[in-house]
Amino acid sequence: MSRRTPLRPPSWLPVDPYIMALLGTVLLAALLPASGTAATVTGGASTGAVGLLFFLYGSRLSTREALDGLRHWRLHVTVLAGTFVAFPLLGLAASGLVPAVLTPQLYGGLLFLCLVPSTIQSSIAFTSIARGNVPAAICAGSFSSLAGIVLTPLLAALLLGQSAGGFSANSLLKIVLQLLVPFLAGQVLRRWIAPILARHRKLLGYVDRGSILLVVYAAFSKGMVAGVWHQVTPGRLGALLVVEAVLLAAMLALTWYVPKRLGFGRADRVAIQFAGSKKSLAAGLPMASVLFGAQASLAVLPLMLFHQMQLMVCAAIARRRAHDDVPDGPGAGPVTPSRSVRATAMR
Repeated sequence: MSRRTPLRPPSWLPVDPYIMALLGTVLLAALLPASGTAATVTGGASTGAVGLLFFLYGSRLSTREALDGLRHWRLHVTVLAGTFVAFPLLGLAASGLVPAVLTPQLYGGLLFLCLVPSTIQSSIAFTSIARGNVPAAICAGSFSSLAGIVLTPLLAALLLGQSAGGFSANSLLKIVLQLLVPFLAGQVLRRWIAPILARHRKLLGYVDRGSILLVVYAAFSKGMVAGVWHQVTPGRLGALLVVEAVLLAAMLALTWYVPKRLGFGRADRVAIQFAGSKKSLAAGLPMASVLFGAQASLAVLPLMLFHQMQLMVCAAIARRRAHDDVPDGPGAGPVTPSRSVRATAMR
């Protein structure tokens, strides 16, 4: 008797296990939210986890490689313009949907996701699958992450106002202490600790994921205790998904056709599209925990939904572009779908 092949999702539809873990954490916070002393302990642990995350980001990011990529500055400026100019402008344009389609809280989360930096790993993976300019994707993702450490909190304070803590000396001090100082410390110590981190990459992956799960649990617990989830209905969530689908489609089109008008070749356009149309869940979640109070749970919900949507859509696009009848350019080369799914689980 022949063995039956187990049912698996289509290769173009990545099922991100980490998203399932995040949803499980949200459910845990809904059923057993931290309150009282437990909330104080969880909040302190969450603050420490955010600092640890940005320390690890700084220790892993090679400044030399990022600086070496400056010779392709037009490409990187184009990606940064998509991430920190086009995305926010589209987010601001969506303000007309409030309150008929989106609640003010959900719109705040939608605008916040438009301010988050791009991904690194998933940009590289999808660019590789599509036979694009992989070195450019590496540098573009690195530049976006570096810029996001400063630009995302500043843009959030300016565009979101009091819902993101306001633009004050106190909020700036919080940003510097919890985000920028650990990141810079990681950069300073990278010379000595990078080899250790490289040897324990798998363990550090669990630390990354566990820290973000803790941040999510703390944020959603605050939301449950504050009663913010009474403001969300299934209809509003459905409307949010539709708005995010339109947002992603608009950015995919802009990052593909505008670079063509600017004279970029196919390989560069692939890198620009995948680096300029996606948002980093790993960077956005801890930033939201710093910038938002009890509203953090609603602020990160649009980003969590957008993250999975971008993985599914970009995986399909990358696999389709892999069959383009073009010669492989420098740094281009396909990777297996399983590798790409693993690579995109965190960023």
